[in-house]
Amino acid sequence: MRIAIYGTGGVGGYFGGRLAQAGEDVTFIARGAHLEAIRSNGLRVSSVHGDFAVAGARATDSPANVGPVDAVLVAVKAWQVAEIAPLIRPLIGPDTVVVPLQNGVEAAPQLVEGLGPDNVVGGLCRVVALIEGPGHIRHGGGDDFVGIAELDNQPSERVERVRAALAEAGLKAESPPDIHAALWAKFLFICAWGGVGAVTRSAVGVTRSLPLTRAMLEGAMTETHNVARARGINLPDTAVATGMAAIDRQPEGGEASMQRDIQDGRPSELESQNGAVARLGRESGVPTPTHDFIYGSLLPQELRARG
Repeated sequence: MRIAIYGTGGVGGYFGGRLAQAGEDVTFIARGAHLEAIRSNGLRVSSVHGDFAVAGARATDSPANVGPVDAVLVAVKAWQVAEIAPLIRPLIGPDTVVVPLQNGVEAAPQLVEGLGPDNVVGGLCRVVALIEGPGHIRHGGGDDFVGIAELDNQPSERVERVRAALAEAGLKAESPPDIHAALWAKFLFICAWGGVGAVTRSAVGVTRSLPLTRAMLEGAMTETHNVARARGINLPDTAVATGMAAIDRQPEGGEASMQRDIQDGRPSELESQNGAVARLGRESGVPTPTHDFIYGSLLPQELRARG
């Protein structure tokens, strides 16, 4: 398959690297020093599953130089999706599948708004990966999971082709029976982990161990669950227990990506995570006091990071 990775950060670099290693025709959309390093020296991945490199990796900052592909994996930060949606157009042909891999639940609707409904499907991933340096991705573990499905939850050949390519690359690739429930289940988990970690400046091994911060984690998950159900999402009653069990499986020093961005003074996904739960809760008439507190506490720093 011809695959474009739009956003070659930790997620895009790792999944794109694995696809290229498996023989897929991958082009990386990147920028700055990261782009130049990939062009000059290829893409290097340090992984808990074994280090590897993609020599001669194709990389560009211009989708127009690539042309239509079979699939676009959109791996920019959630707050960048609406901005870059129109820039994806040169990559799209009649049969192209556009797969958002962001944290949050609003990326697919934003892509549909920017590109139209014909090419966009639902997607999510679970992986711990980041840019170690220009041209260098560090993969720390996680499930190495990608979920992909049509937004109407109907089976399709185009989704199966992408899923099969991911699976052939050694990734856990599935088509969830309800992509919206799957997205909200991840949303419930990641908003709690990243939000509580960011506001306490503590790794997950600390926040899950202290009774007060563990209660914050569970409270944040419960609020997200309530918002999802109010919005017609079929999250099971066990979703919070499942989310807390996932928290307990994380490495003791683990930090969510939003937490790392906030701690480093960079723009983060605060608006797309805790801010989105609070906003969607207001729209649905559901109280979200834990997310309101997290969002309000972190908003001044977020605004500073954005100038």
